Amino acid sequence: MMNGFEQRFKTKQWYLKGSELENVLFLSCAFSILLWAIRFVVTGSLMHGFLIWNLFLAYIPYRVTNYLVKAVNAMNKITFWLVFFTWLLFIPNSFYIITDLFHLDEGRAAPQWYDLTLIFSFAWNGIILGILSLHKMERIIEAKFNRRITPFFVYGIMWLNALGIYIGRYLRFNSWDIITNPFGLAADITYLCIHPFRNFMEWAMIFCFSFLMTFIYLVLRKLNRE
Repeated sequence: MMNGFEQRFKTKQWYLKGSELENVLFLSCAFSILLWAIRFVVTGSLMHGFLIWNLFLAYIPYRVTNYLVKAVNAMNKITFWLVFFTWLLFIPNSFYIITDLFHLDEGRAAPQWYDLTLIFSFAWNGIILGILSLHKMERIIEAKFNRRITPFFVYGIMWLNALGIYIGRYLRFNSWDIITNPFGLAADITYLCIHPFRNFMEWAMIFCFSFLMTFIYLVLRKLNRE
């Protein structure tokens, strides 16, 4: 028996197309992995193997929101917020892969055009996983709370994503460091916050990425509605 929340959620176009969309997304991710496998076989180099791990990390928040859509009505508040916090820790990984384009000039074992296709395909799949995950979470928040807060919710999440990208790319922390190294993580974030002028370029990067990802999300959502 479908619960009330699932019934409301299934009226959304992205969810109605979920099965077909997931099939295409699976093929797209498989294509990215195939590109890496071909590169490995031809060159014998494991370079860019981290992209597969990063794509797996990007997949986690997508699975969390799929689970949440089905189970949210049966959850108490504590469980919901624990699952939401878990999602919040991992969602920056979906967009982090954008910065893997920094590795484009590393190595010459394969043609640059091939490495560009390889890295961009992983980045694209990560972005799509993140967009779909955020869209579902936006609808969950809208259904549980209030439609009027969702624009602030979307940008707030994208801002946290941008902060997470900076923390991961430049401070070299991972999602699980909030448990394994909370004091080191807190110290670096505190320094970033209490010295905004010393960290002007860092904050510029964070805000620039937050707006970029927000516009990507809004454009894709608008295209779907059109």
